[in-house]
Amino acid sequence: MPLFDLDQEAPSSEYLAWHESARKECRRDIIQMTHLANSGHPGGSLSSLDFYLWIYAHANIDPQQPWKAGRDRVVVSHGHTSPGVYSVLGQLGFFDREEMVSSFRRTGNHFEGHIEREIPGVEWTTGNLGQGLSAASGMALAARLKGQSIRLFVPMGDGEQQKGQISEARRFAVKYRLHGMTAIIDRNRLQIGGACEEVMPQNIAAGWAADGWKVTEIDGHDVAQIHRALRAAALDDSCPHVIIADTVMGKGFSFMENDAKYHGQAVSADQYEQCAKESGDDLALWNLAPLRALRDERRPTTLPTLPRSEAPLAPGEPITYGAHEKSDNRGAFGKALASVAAANDHQSPLPMAVFDCDLEGSVKVGAFHAAHPENFFQAGIQEHHTAACTGALSAEGIATFFADFGVFGIAETYNQHRLTDINHGSLKVICTHIGLDVGEDGKTHQSIDYVGVLRNIFGMQIIVPADPNQTDRALRHLATHPGMFFLGMGRSKLATITDENGEPFFGGNYRFRMGQGDWIRRGNQGVVVAMGTPTGRALEAVEAMRRGGLDVALAHVATPGDLAPEFLDEVGSQPWVVTVEDHSVRTGLGSCLAEVLFSRGHAIPHLRLGVTQYAPSGTAEDVYRAMGIDAAGIESSVRGFAGNPIPAR
Repeated sequence: MPLFDLDQEAPSSEYLAWHESARKECRRDIIQMTHLANSGHPGGSLSSLDFYLWIYAHANIDPQQPWKAGRDRVVVSHGHTSPGVYSVLGQLGFFDREEMVSSFRRTGNHFEGHIEREIPGVEWTTGNLGQGLSAASGMALAARLKGQSIRLFVPMGDGEQQKGQISEARRFAVKYRLHGMTAIIDRNRLQIGGACEEVMPQNIAAGWAADGWKVTEIDGHDVAQIHRALRAAALDDSCPHVIIADTVMGKGFSFMENDAKYHGQAVSADQYEQCAKESGDDLALWNLAPLRALRDERRPTTLPTLPRSEAPLAPGEPITYGAHEKSDNRGAFGKALASVAAANDHQSPLPMAVFDCDLEGSVKVGAFHAAHPENFFQAGIQEHHTAACTGALSAEGIATFFADFGVFGIAETYNQHRLTDINHGSLKVICTHIGLDVGEDGKTHQSIDYVGVLRNIFGMQIIVPADPNQTDRALRHLATHPGMFFLGMGRSKLATITDENGEPFFGGNYRFRMGQGDWIRRGNQGVVVAMGTPTGRALEAVEAMRRGGLDVALAHVATPGDLAPEFLDEVGSQPWVVTVEDHSVRTGLGSCLAEVLFSRGHAIPHLRLGVTQYAPSGTAEDVYRAMGIDAAGIESSVRGFAGNPIPAR
């Protein structure tokens, strides 16, 4: 239950008395924690403090059950104001205030420099500006899909309004009628570089109004105005609201007020003494000796554990594509996705959501859309918002799929995916049109670095399947397992990969597992290891060499960032290895395999075939031929390498 209710149009005398007392203590906490850390952002924390106090005191949140279902959400977008957020949450009893102040920005504790979701009362780790409204949109959709009615408050900075992602989120919120959402902007008119109007002029109110939000402007330090505006917004379900709060950077301490340097600078020892004198407090409360002693103890922070939420899905029955059937991996993904949804139709509501960025036909999510329109979200050409929104939605226990082209779903949105991983999301990123297989679209659309990029996200599990059968089973695996996944597919129709008997290798009872390498052909005179789309061409090349008397093995790796030790040892026992991939040879399969082979003590000659430069437009077959990764090119390179491999050193 909230500490104070919304019954009265004006703030009650009880609230006013609490606010005055809490504000004084929070100001002291803000100055003390940043001064002890000798870093932090006191200026914006002080300018946002008055509306932080109101929001957290009136939101339906409970310090005894900080993650209870159906709670209101306060998603702070300008996460550098962590001293302000922490001070208010400490005031409300979410954690120990002394521990908060003494351990702020100290290694081994959770009270980091920017707000962290592990802290009770913090809903989303931010600090990368411009993402809070998108994350709140994901939480609003999660509540809707679960049948919950909640309020969402999104405090923001004025400098971050320069971020384009915010306008993407504004439009999305209006389109999907996320009317329980209120944004409040700390308009202190200063950012790191100085005055906002000098750094980047903009008409903030006009921008929000143009996108369909109701705009209210207030004095952000007048408690009565804050109460009236936020109360009216919280009680109005007809549209989303934004409140622009005129505030003063460094409010409450004369030398800090309206000085941009205190955006990110702690006060000195002399200035600390001045703050104490201006505070109106008992000066004994500003004695730092006890807090310094606690800080020097380097005690680990003791907080409740953040619960993890995963959607329980059944995988459905796998689909097998015949030995002589040609299909595209993206089509197999679309059918498998619809099949998984159908297998879970008995769940009401269905805990799945699929997002598209104006590519529904190309990324093959139409069947899901037709069957479950209430769980399908068309976000338009707004990848940055979509990546952050889906990330937050996935952290709410909804199995969330973001389908896009590789260059947009990965290259454009890396930062958003990284933040989702930091927030323990379980987003499933589905990208088609990866690699040179994008064909005639040319260089701008050649996603040739996705493995190298995504390996830097510690929680991301990468899958690049060989054919439609493996795609089907990989999709069912990632849909029913926790964590972040990437499923990467090309554009073209592919031949079914077959075993020695001509049967679908990845069909029937084949089970997909992370880390496994699949031996499509066994041999002992060297091994070709392929990944994804070129595997069929590699199989053609290997078969031709085997007919010519070269006993070459062919293995496929769908999970380049996760390889089983037994598979690595089998590869390492071969006289040489050639890797084949539709990816930059600098950071893809070849790099991954070389790295882990070396770490296990294997040193064998290794040739990497793949993308060595930006390629021209043309059919996929023509571009593969130009890059030497068509069947003939692979065979020629492997024969030459097998005849004269680079000696191991």
